[in-house]
Amino acid sequence: MIAREQAEPVENEMMHIGASYQTVQHSFEDICAGEDPWIPLGKFMHQFFGEYKENREKLLEDPLQLPKQMTTDQLHWAVFCAASVEYLCGKYHLSCPTWALHPQYHLEAPWYLGIGANLPHVQAKLRTTTPEEFSKRNVFCGDRTFRNKYEYEGRRGRRNIA
Repeated sequence: MIAREQAEPVENEMMHIGASYQTVQHSFEDICAGEDPWIPLGKFMHQFFGEYKENREKLLEDPLQLPKQMTTDQLHWAVFCAASVEYLCGKYHLSCPTWALHPQYHLEAPWYLGIGANLPHVQAKLRTTTPEEFSKRNVFCGDRTFRNKYEYEGRRGRRNIA
């Protein structure tokens, strides 16, 4: 796999003022390279919800490039990414790319994400609050993972501090 910094962009529209889009595929690539998963996923969410929301489908369309020898952790994040794509497409009325619906993106054992996710009462809550796109794949992350801060009702009424 060619490092993203060395690769030429496939299309000029995938570049914006010298920076490439943080697609789901790029996020997964960064995770496989050892980056803390929430860093590339946070960059992706910033672009999806804010900076590049007019290009949301472009941020989701590229299939994940799975490593030949995938670790359990990488498999977990691959399934999370596929579930994320399906979830975001449904929420924002986008066409879901077929790669994200492939049966390989399913875990045999449940995977719980979040603070205290190893505790039985937290797992019970995650099982009841996780969107179907995740739970049907055995990923339990609750319903706040993709809360859009640009649309979140709780932000209204906050004072703007200069």
